[in-house]
Amino acid sequence: MKHNSLIRHPGFSSEYRNWMVWLLALFIAFAMCGATQAQPTKKNVRIGFLAQVSSSAISARIDAFRQGLRDLGYVEGQNLKIEWRDASGDAHRLDGLAMELVRMNVDVIVTAGPTATHAAKEATVTIPIVMGFDNDPVASGFVASLARPGGNITGLAALSPELSGKRLELLKEIAPRLTRVATLGTSTEPGNALILSATELAAKALGIDLKSLDVKAPKDVETALREATKGRAEAVLVLQSPVVNFKRLEIVEYAAKNRMLGMYPLSEFVESGGLVSYAPRFIELFRRAATYVDKILKGAKPADLPIEQPTKFELIINLKAAKQIGLTIPPNVLARADRVIK
Repeated sequence: MKHNSLIRHPGFSSEYRNWMVWLLALFIAFAMCGATQAQPTKKNVRIGFLAQVSSSAISARIDAFRQGLRDLGYVEGQNLKIEWRDASGDAHRLDGLAMELVRMNVDVIVTAGPTATHAAKEATVTIPIVMGFDNDPVASGFVASLARPGGNITGLAALSPELSGKRLELLKEIAPRLTRVATLGTSTEPGNALILSATELAAKALGIDLKSLDVKAPKDVETALREATKGRAEAVLVLQSPVVNFKRLEIVEYAAKNRMLGMYPLSEFVESGGLVSYAPRFIELFRRAATYVDKILKGAKPADLPIEQPTKFELIINLKAAKQIGLTIPPNVLARADRVIK
């Protein structure tokens, strides 16, 4: 080879030849390092996706997550396999489903909500877990801090406690004479206590009488709604939980039938006929979850990946729902809406 012949040339001193050998070895080492970094960590990746609600109920979020992975070069059936597991609304099944993913030794577990994250956390301390969202990961006990998660869990936060006051303010703007509001939430849902506390503080400031109704299972929803009507609630403020998500059609229809205003934590409620929602763009959160998966597969540790907080919030108003209960949305509120359903 030319390089070896050059180094052995009799016109060069032994010191010069040694220096050339060292330089060539260093060049080869750098070239090999660069080639290694350019290669994907694994040819075939296996991801576990865990949800309490059925996949069909969050199909738009799943599509966004898949698209996020495709944008990063991960294609199902080629270099990616996703193990989909959902409990169809039954939280008691989550522990078993989480253990099933752990036994499969998936590379990463992606969770679709706080209850699923809790099940995954109990199942493993070694497999990285990426949260599609959580109301408050620190209060839920999933991470040490937003900046330095510190364990095997990272992902995205939905900032629900901070949104509670804004949601009540919007209800008050829509109906200035509003005085009685019922909250519909699940007390066992991670972060629920903090959200409810923030909501109560906002209610006091706005002069609203707040009645908290607990729904721990789908069968509790009908009873809670009747209790809201009995207490003469003029509006229902729904808190994020798989239980209420599962029964969203029933909640929306009940509110319309009883001429109650409805403020919801997800756009899906409004798309199903609810009055108004103000929330992070959850589809964007799940798209961003794909970037966390990518970083982890390339060697990043969940402990070192800061929790990402949403920067975009959507106000969605359903004018058909407003008309159904005889409500006129004030022009100043309507002008701020990101989307209006007519």
